[in-house]
Amino acid sequence: MISYNSLFNFTFEVFSKMGCNNADAELATKVLLKADVRGVDSHGIARLSGYVRLWEAGRINTKPNIKVIREKYATATVDGDAGLGLVVAPKAMEVAIEKTHHHACGWVSVQNSNHFGIAGYHAMMALEHDMIGFAMTNASPLVAPTFSVDRMLGTNPIAVAIPAKEQPAFVADFATTTAANGKLEILQRKNLEAPLGWIQDKDGIHTKDSHALKSGGSLLPLGGDREHSSHKGYCLGSIVDIFSAVLSGASYGPWVPPFVSFLPLPENPPGKGIGHFLGAMAIDGFREKEEFLSHMDNWINAFRNAKTVEGEERVLIPGDPEREIEHERLTVGIPLLQPVMDDLEKLGEKFNIKLD
Repeated sequence: MISYNSLFNFTFEVFSKMGCNNADAELATKVLLKADVRGVDSHGIARLSGYVRLWEAGRINTKPNIKVIREKYATATVDGDAGLGLVVAPKAMEVAIEKTHHHACGWVSVQNSNHFGIAGYHAMMALEHDMIGFAMTNASPLVAPTFSVDRMLGTNPIAVAIPAKEQPAFVADFATTTAANGKLEILQRKNLEAPLGWIQDKDGIHTKDSHALKSGGSLLPLGGDREHSSHKGYCLGSIVDIFSAVLSGASYGPWVPPFVSFLPLPENPPGKGIGHFLGAMAIDGFREKEEFLSHMDNWINAFRNAKTVEGEERVLIPGDPEREIEHERLTVGIPLLQPVMDDLEKLGEKFNIKLD
């Protein structure tokens, strides 16, 4: 186990060494480590070395001029200037939240950004204002559409955060694939097989080989195959790609920049960088806020009290597992796999930073 504070100080120093100012280094660290404390280990500190490699390859600008390039009423488009998505996305979400004060909602598309950590962080920003938050992003093309062997989409997550009154907020944060690529990476680090339905090989045959992506395989849309409705996962991933990139002017489909620095950038991309789509809605634009919050409590309680199948203890509300893990990890520390610790030690040597 390693404490949150130790990881925070180390990560802040790494982003600072990369050239981020103090405010951006702190923000990037908060967003990145939110994944670790919420149990989304695939998107947290394990990705830090990947950001460093992208920066070394000149693909991340640590001093970006993030700006609104188009704006009309409740909508806007933000250019992230190739900045860390960990910084670009929350700043764009602030634009969306600000618009709710004038229009009861705000919708912001983002171009020219990079990987933004967990989508849930950005959606949950709206909860601080008793608003409903939305966040989605396209990602490196690792996913084959139903009936294809070509990698055309990313894992393209969707997050929705909805406040309640006495109950904890409803927070749904999920990839539009059967499993996020980060979970596959965890299996690779542990030398474990993947469940059937996660990936297919280069010929479109389902496989348990967790390394299949390295030999031309692809991740599968949510559902895994046509009989289990993978076409619906394909639709969800496509919606995210269009809202995040076709709408914003970012690159989409097979032209999305790869997260790994050793792969070349796609030739003749139709847009700039990775794209995001963020939104905030003021509840009182629909009904009295206190009424809504009370009814969200009622909704949550009704589902919590639903009869369970034999062998299961309770029905979970989206956000429950992550909230419980967050409480535990902030108290007792964050577990890290040895390969991740090895990466952090190398980063410490590179930047002359000590990890307690």
